[in-house]
Amino acid sequence: MNILSIQSHVAYGHVGNSAAVFALQRLGCEVWPVHTVQFSNHTGYGAWTGEVFAAGMIEGIVSGIADRGVLASCDGVLSGYVGSLETGAAVLDAVGMVKAANPGAAYCCDPVIGNRARGVFVRPGLPEFFRDRAVPAARIVTPNHFELDRLAGHDTTDMAQVLAAVDGLHARGPRAILVTSVETSETPAGHIDIVASDGAARYLVRTPKLATPGNGAGDVIAALFLYHYLHTGSVAEALSRATSSVYGLLRQTLAAGASELALIAAQEELVAPSEMFVPQRIGP
Repeated sequence: MNILSIQSHVAYGHVGNSAAVFALQRLGCEVWPVHTVQFSNHTGYGAWTGEVFAAGMIEGIVSGIADRGVLASCDGVLSGYVGSLETGAAVLDAVGMVKAANPGAAYCCDPVIGNRARGVFVRPGLPEFFRDRAVPAARIVTPNHFELDRLAGHDTTDMAQVLAAVDGLHARGPRAILVTSVETSETPAGHIDIVASDGAARYLVRTPKLATPGNGAGDVIAALFLYHYLHTGSVAEALSRATSSVYGLLRQTLAAGASELALIAAQEELVAPSEMFVPQRIGP
């Protein structure tokens, strides 16, 4: 399997491509990483160094890959943090190039907008870009609960509302949807929910909520969900495998007392999770 991954990169820690690329490679996937930014560390530290790459640079790198004549063998495009509207447009142009070469290729959009802890942390206009342009172009979307609400245009506080918002995303085009970090009135204290849907059926995995830094976990689970969905064709199987691996990574990160995701130390969780979560079918 060959994946073109267009997202951020950091030298220290594991977020964006510095999380997704290794996770996919550990599963035997060939990854073609294109960085939207290169920073010293993720911005949650409050200080960082580095550069946001111009959209033209991203377009040039993808064009260079196309010149090798390999886009027909690309099975999917994964996008995460884009940084600007111009970069977002470059991502969609790359998706168009890949699909022109291989109409069966899948686009997985991780619509990085923000989270409950920090709110919206992307530039003005990007939430609307994801809602109006990226989501309709994607076969797979992987928002967290906060991002689902931004895409839906309203808050969702119970599971029925979450599922209605998911249905709204399906109506815009995506076939497979993963919603992470779901917390509703039905979620027990000390737990977190993850929901996946293929439009015909919806599934839930509920795990204990771990008090550990989760930076990069969303990038890993998006990459793993894309890989397992393409590999198995099942959102339930992709949900089970991706969630189980990320839970194992987070549990080992907590045990190590690490401030960054213990991706390398806990890499066996990517291929053989120590605990498998079985999805429960939910909704009508």
